[in-house]
Amino acid sequence: MINLLNYTDRNVVFALFEPIKRDLDLSDQKLGWLGSAYVIVLSLTALPLGVIGDLKSRRVVIAFGVGLWGTFTTLGGGVRRFWQLFVCRAMVGVGEAGYGPAAQALIAEFYQGRRRAFAIGVYSVGMAFGGVLGVWLGGVLMERYGWRATFVIMGVPAFVLAVLASRLREPLRRAPAPLLATVRGWISRGVRRAVPYVAPLLLLSAAGAAVSGVLALIEGEPSELDTAVFGGFVALGLAWTVYRLVPVAIARTTEAGEVAATAFQDFQQAAATVLRTPTLIWMFIGGAMVTFAVNGLIVWAPTFMHRVHGLSVGEFGRQFGVWGLVGGALGSLVGGRMADRVFERWSGGRVLASGAGFVLGGPVCVALLLVTEMRTFTALLVVTLFLYTWYNGPLSAVIFDVVPPAVRASVLGAFVLFSHLAGDAIAPPLVGYLSDRFELRRAMLILPAVGVLGGLVILVGLRTVRRDMARVGRPDGRMVGR
Repeated sequence: MINLLNYTDRNVVFALFEPIKRDLDLSDQKLGWLGSAYVIVLSLTALPLGVIGDLKSRRVVIAFGVGLWGTFTTLGGGVRRFWQLFVCRAMVGVGEAGYGPAAQALIAEFYQGRRRAFAIGVYSVGMAFGGVLGVWLGGVLMERYGWRATFVIMGVPAFVLAVLASRLREPLRRAPAPLLATVRGWISRGVRRAVPYVAPLLLLSAAGAAVSGVLALIEGEPSELDTAVFGGFVALGLAWTVYRLVPVAIARTTEAGEVAATAFQDFQQAAATVLRTPTLIWMFIGGAMVTFAVNGLIVWAPTFMHRVHGLSVGEFGRQFGVWGLVGGALGSLVGGRMADRVFERWSGGRVLASGAGFVLGGPVCVALLLVTEMRTFTALLVVTLFLYTWYNGPLSAVIFDVVPPAVRASVLGAFVLFSHLAGDAIAPPLVGYLSDRFELRRAMLILPAVGVLGGLVILVGLRTVRRDMARVGRPDGRMVGR
């Protein structure tokens, strides 16, 4: 449920591109930057928040992340300028950065060995459903209530799920305290202790808002400069806050000292860890390319349907939403199950499922972008989403297979950092830039081309995965319990 809300809240903005473009007077390139805002910040904060999850409590990091992204999704309904909406979407990324690595590492503790890719695939159904529902519901709500109210309506459920997330059980840690005791602790100790640590973020964010506001007044219109200035201040505040929090997490961790020290040392040497694990290199590079393809397609699909096929977002959702849900959900489940089945007999099974979907799906996606007949379009949409979601469970499972258990969230955070900054953070503004100069359909053809290349890069990992698994005690992929 949290993962479903994760993707509805991150994707709802794509359904609102056209009214936002009119109301705030934006170019396609600026719309693309709205699509990348959360990805950039998510990438920068996923690694440190993943480390904190490894060291202290994944449950706490998840609950914090859900509440934070819900807050800034809701605040998006009150913006008046481009940079304000950019900031709100960027802060959604902070919340989702805390959630993603910690959630998948928690699942990896519950489901081991041959069941892991399928378990993460089930979790990833939330991504498939949420990705489609975010656009679908966003379009329906926008038609009825306007784009500002849509942000508010989509953000509110996060607060309920944040409370429920605080009750999650962590198998390798102590159970959470009773709910009332937890709430009292937040009020009496948590808020008071948190203020000194978040003060740099709050103060620098306020300073950035003031400086960027002055620049906006001088320029007289939204620009990338005032957004970049504000983003720089926020990034500095985040870095300062994380710098102060990591030593506290280490000092107060309930994990054994040896595990905490290992996790922190791996954080300090993240680049070296990746470079000495060849399979991770191929997963990181190929992962960046496939996220470029997937995110670019998701971001621009509603606008593509409106401009090329003359359908509003609501009409698109009503006609094709169910088919999109079917294709995405089946792809996540089939990809995870197929990967685990092949993995039982061959250590490269999960790598194969991660890359093959994009190699097979590239030509189908090209046909989807070029076709004009709607009946054919429906079939191509289902097949594209089916193949493009195979990788969700298997790719994360491959990463978990070749790293030690104590640092899974940290390494997955590093993957998020690289794949998003080098991949899907680039796709929306690049497609928007090309669309401003050519037209949207031709601009989007770059997406399946990069996806095919990324799938081929992932498949190179077939040559190295067995050896890298042996380094962490899984020589044949069948040594860990079910």
